[in-house]
Amino acid sequence: MVDDDIAARGVGDPRVLAAMRAVPRERFVPPALAELAYADRPLPIGEGQTISQPYVVAWMVEALELAPTDRVLEIGTGSGYAAAVLAQLTPHVWSIERVPALAARARANLAAADVTTVQVIEGDGTLGLPALAPFDAIVLTAAGPAVPPALSAQLADGGRLVAPVGVQDGPQELVRLRRAGARLELEALGAVQFVPLIGAQGFAPR
Repeated sequence: MVDDDIAARGVGDPRVLAAMRAVPRERFVPPALAELAYADRPLPIGEGQTISQPYVVAWMVEALELAPTDRVLEIGTGSGYAAAVLAQLTPHVWSIERVPALAARARANLAAADVTTVQVIEGDGTLGLPALAPFDAIVLTAAGPAVPPALSAQLADGGRLVAPVGVQDGPQELVRLRRAGARLELEALGAVQFVPLIGAQGFAPR
């Protein structure tokens, strides 16, 4: 999977590739879908959510440009897979999940995979964790109409935020924000398709 679906498509950071190899994806998908764990495709994980395709996870993690001491905030824990990948690159990972059942399942999945440095928190991810800010990197695993202002405000100087933005069930683009003092520099990375970001600074629940 890593060679054919990730490295061959342009993800070149050796630390990211090693992190993708280190995390057993089958521990983060429903047992009935375990045989599809290493297919390069999203899979349903319940509660109307999905685990992202491996290439997209690696692409977004590489775009964060993580250093070993970086403090990372993930919005949308899902099954915990991306958080487990992030934890291979830094021991300082917080992840917010709005669906209690998914948060509980993610904690169990992470424990089963011997990932002990991720803190999973239930709540509205669009508001971030202001009490623990600033963060060196923030990543969103669901698409909102724009980057939530609460999250960009929690980005450290020099920090990077990677998020899909766009129309619910329509065109979306992966973007990277980089903070330089009071200035935020925006870079478009490419077209994507994600589940909607639900919350006070995202989309309203349907």
